[in-house]
Amino acid sequence: MAQRSEIPHFPRTAAIDAYGKGGFYFADMSHQGSLLFLPDAVWGWDVTKPEQIDRYSLQRVFDNANAIDTLIVGTGADVWIAPRQLREALRGVNVVLDTMQTGPAIRTYNIMIGERRRVAAALIAVP
Repeated sequence: MAQRSEIPHFPRTAAIDAYGKGGFYFADMSHQGSLLFLPDAVWGWDVTKPEQIDRYSLQRVFDNANAIDTLIVGTGADVWIAPRQLREALRGVNVVLDTMQTGPAIRTYNIMIGERRRVAAALIAVP
C-alpha cells in the first residue's frame, strides 16, 4: 500500500454531491479514487476493494476516534462484512462501524453530517 500523504485533500468535512466513474464530487471539486472523510478533513484513501480495509488503512479513523461516533464504510459495489477483529478494535475506541455499498453509504453520510453527527466515512470509489 502506498505511503500516506500528510496533506489533506480538503481541510474540512464536506457533503458529497456526486459519485461514480471512479471518483467523487464534493465542495466544487472532484477526486479520482477512494476517499476518507473525517470530521476535520478529507483524505485520499488507497483502498480499491473491501479486502484491503483493516486497522492500517483506517489508521486516521483510530487517530481521530475521540471526534467520531460512527464510521460508515462504503464498500464499492460489493457487500462486505467487516472482520470481527476490526469491529472489536473500533468498538474499543468507541466507534460504531456500519458497512454498506458506496451509494447508500454516501446518502447515509450526507444525512448524518446534515444532522451535525460525529461521523466519518471511508468510501471505495465505484466505476
